[in-house]
Amino acid sequence: MKTMNMMIKQRLRTGALIVAAGAMALSTLASTQTVAADSQADVLKMSPVRTDVTINPGEKKTVKITVTNPSDGSVTVDPVENDFVAADESGAPALILNADQYAPTHSLKRFMKPLSKVTIPAHKSKTVDVLITVPKDAQAGGYFGAVRFVPVASADGGQVNLTTNVASLILLTVPGNVVEKLNLTDFNVQQNGKNGSLFTTPDNLQISARFENKGNVQVAPFGKITVKSGDKVVYEADFNNQDPRDMVLPDSARRWNIPLKDIGTFGHYTVTATFSYGKSNQSVDATTSFWVIPTGVIFIAVVGLLVLVALIVGIWLFLRGYKRRILRNNGMHRRR
Repeated sequence: MKTMNMMIKQRLRTGALIVAAGAMALSTLASTQTVAADSQADVLKMSPVRTDVTINPGEKKTVKITVTNPSDGSVTVDPVENDFVAADESGAPALILNADQYAPTHSLKRFMKPLSKVTIPAHKSKTVDVLITVPKDAQAGGYFGAVRFVPVASADGGQVNLTTNVASLILLTVPGNVVEKLNLTDFNVQQNGKNGSLFTTPDNLQISARFENKGNVQVAPFGKITVKSGDKVVYEADFNNQDPRDMVLPDSARRWNIPLKDIGTFGHYTVTATFSYGKSNQSVDATTSFWVIPTGVIFIAVVGLLVLVALIVGIWLFLRGYKRRILRNNGMHRRR
């Protein structure tokens, strides 16, 4: 399984994968998506960019996707079903473009009915019905795929300016023996991408949180992060509370970077977080701490420490010499 995943990723890196505008990050799926190869060209617009759907084994549902043609001429688009896998820990999906290839696990493409070409008039929209049929023997868990809309021709004979394609992601949950298990593997304070516990300035500080999904269904962690200086709360941030929430796919990991604000130029700070996920609101707690000490203060402290050490050594040497003189003088008196 891992070998197959590695082969897929290698193909993605060598060009078998096309992700519009580099990669469509799941962290931006809640916003309107527009993808263009040329900033001067018109582009298709599509809504929604992500659909979450639940279908029982043996049942079917239709997912509706609306595609808008903003150009001055009508255009024909070819809806293409694709599976995808997690490309990296940023949440970017890697589309598998080979028509004969499926994701090694959690393939939604197998459940989607092939779609026909659609012609969209100029400045108009068309809604495409994506039929998903879940087999009776389908295992419970998560399945994910995408529908791309590729311009193939201008319906009125004009030149096609829509040279790029857009995609709508579909995340399916099949109820049953669903395993929701999310592990928090990293919870660190970083500055400019490097872990640390002592910083000379409060600039560009962030919490880096990494989750691994050990279950069989996609889950969305959410919660609150609190920063305290002593007993005083200096900063609070909601984590992944937007709608829809960003997901961690099965058999993958995802990392979030949460900026820390309102941190002072000096002091000791404690960061606590409570994350929840899943149908039963399972919780994960995390705590870490760090210091912010300016360079000038560190320099003064180091100089002060060196002076103190030198003073202690000097006193010790003086006392040792004084003791030797006392012993020498006592010896001379005894000889007399």
